[in-house]
Amino acid sequence: MTEKQKALLVGVNLYDQDHFQYSMMELKNLAAACDIEVAGEVTQNLSKIHKAHYIGSGKLQETIELRKETNANMVIFNDELSPTQTRNLEEAFNCGVIDRTMLILAIFERRAKTREAMLQVEVAHLKYMLPRIVGQGEALGRQGGGVGLRNRGSGETKLELDRRKIEEKISFLNKELESLVSQREVQRNLRNKSGIPLVSLVGYTNAGKSTIMNALVKKNNASLDKQVLEKDMLFATLDTSVRKMNLPKNQSFLLADTVGFVDKLPHHLVKAFRSTLEEAASADLLIHVVDYSSPYYQEQINVTNKTLEEMGIDHIPMIYAFNKADLTDCKFPLKKGNRLYLSAKQGAGIEELIDMISEITTKDHIQCEMLIPFDEGGLVSYLNQYASILSISYEIEGTKLSLKCRKSDFEKYREYVI
Repeated sequence: MTEKQKALLVGVNLYDQDHFQYSMMELKNLAAACDIEVAGEVTQNLSKIHKAHYIGSGKLQETIELRKETNANMVIFNDELSPTQTRNLEEAFNCGVIDRTMLILAIFERRAKTREAMLQVEVAHLKYMLPRIVGQGEALGRQGGGVGLRNRGSGETKLELDRRKIEEKISFLNKELESLVSQREVQRNLRNKSGIPLVSLVGYTNAGKSTIMNALVKKNNASLDKQVLEKDMLFATLDTSVRKMNLPKNQSFLLADTVGFVDKLPHHLVKAFRSTLEEAASADLLIHVVDYSSPYYQEQINVTNKTLEEMGIDHIPMIYAFNKADLTDCKFPLKKGNRLYLSAKQGAGIEELIDMISEITTKDHIQCEMLIPFDEGGLVSYLNQYASILSISYEIEGTKLSLKCRKSDFEKYREYVI
């Protein structure tokens, strides 16, 4: 029987950070997401990190004693450790030591379901391990088995591999990823040609993006198999799901659910999941979902916006959807500029969200009249499907339409405009 994983959490508060307690609480949630029992917590205020052991010698001794008292078989640090720090700490504690990055990688590895997500996680994991291969021996073995990773005996396997072999494996996996990414690119180009706007849900992990997506799918009277996984846990969604949504007046848009962000999200993962996040990069509109019930919601907004900025996608129009308003004293549904306070779980505010999406995605639509010859019946059918028909009448020369259409369609069929 596998020994129950029981960990001590260790965090350093550098320069008295405002959100340090939140960061430690989040580390506890990350541990829970990996089925690790938290036996205790150790924190220290420092002006700089200690190179050898990350924490000071006095705090190190205190943590060693606490680990013995609590029978913890693992110590988790709230920041990324250097290979030397990991090795020194494992020798001091005589047990497995992992950092926040390794913990997030382990959660991603558990959640990955599609081939693309699995490859992305494996590439990120190998890149993280690469500088930690040389001379780590037992420490690396402990890391591999420590958090319940199932990726093919990561600890022992990587001990047998040298740096060159790991780099070759990363290169091989990246080539496989590239072929999957090119397939996604083809799909994206086809969508762009259709002219249907793409709306992407972004935001902090567990803010309720999938719940909002399912509420919109339900509003569209779509079948249950169109709904996405919706669970109250960190990183429930790792794979991008795209659904077509219909708006009033023959308008439609594509809705994409993307991977959530988290504070100190490892750059290995941001880079690995870039292809998935490109659904957000190519969007016409972003819906930034916020867990309004969290006392740290403003910090979560800042983390998401900073990540979007680092990815170069902070220029896209955005709606802030303050979700879980039912768990606060706030009135909802309530619209204030580009902010909407709603409860996706209760379905309150979904109608208002659809109106806001419609307003933004049809902003460049042009109202005009067209006279379509009777022998161009296919064009009338097309406009009935992709434009908003305000009125229709039949003249001697053909079908007269009063409509609102996309700018691209207006330019394409300008010859019929009257």
